[in-house]
Amino acid sequence: MKQNIVKTRLKNNQPVLGVLSNSIDPTIAELCGFSGLDFYMIDGEHSPVTTAQVQDIVRACEVSGITPLARVRSNDPKLILQFLDAGVMGLMMPGIKTPAEVEALVQAVKYPPTGVRGLGLVRAADYLQGAMNQGEYVQFANEQTLILPQIEDIEAVQNIDAILLVDGVDGFVIGPRDLAMSMGYYDGPGHDDVRKTIAGVVDKIRKAGLIVGTTAATGDQAKALIDRGVLLCLNSVAGLLKSAAGDFMKGRQI
Repeated sequence: MKQNIVKTRLKNNQPVLGVLSNSIDPTIAELCGFSGLDFYMIDGEHSPVTTAQVQDIVRACEVSGITPLARVRSNDPKLILQFLDAGVMGLMMPGIKTPAEVEALVQAVKYPPTGVRGLGLVRAADYLQGAMNQGEYVQFANEQTLILPQIEDIEAVQNIDAILLVDGVDGFVIGPRDLAMSMGYYDGPGHDDVRKTIAGVVDKIRKAGLIVGTTAATGDQAKALIDRGVLLCLNSVAGLLKSAAGDFMKGRQI
């Protein structure tokens, strides 16, 4: 188990920037690490990635110094366990709507006494727990894992006050596109009603002393969000490539 640099930065009120990636190629993770990004989030929801492939992607993250996180496709404790055992250091869970679902996520991610995660002699624990005894490892792992449910449904917004009372959560990531669709805006989140709803959720999360994360398409957007107290900014590998390619292709314009 490695120190979770991203969680340490967030606890120190320092912003982190990274990408959500649906690539199964560890080389992409390695490139993102050597580019200086803070985290690489494996997309286990909108990609064909398998738990066997996750382990190699995590190894590439470790080599290049980027923190491996993952979005897991469902709140299934056995699936969550496989991602964590492979070395993923934090989870973003989509589709959260109720306090009970958040509690189930915490239970799956954390070892006892906080949760019910099963202990195996796997790579996340250096196979034989390295220099730590079992008690030390369990405590360290519980401290280092990062839990970030996604707020991307209007039902979650309606339940936000109760959701914020669940122990063990580090913060929440707002998904503007799905949230907008759940509010009946199928053309995107660029509506005043959506913006106002997101702003209200951001304020409540911050007042609860928790981390706020959301998507940022550009560096300027990330800076504006950070100025508003959003500490975790998320782009995509495809988004970064598209914007960089667009800038590069300006060179051939006459």
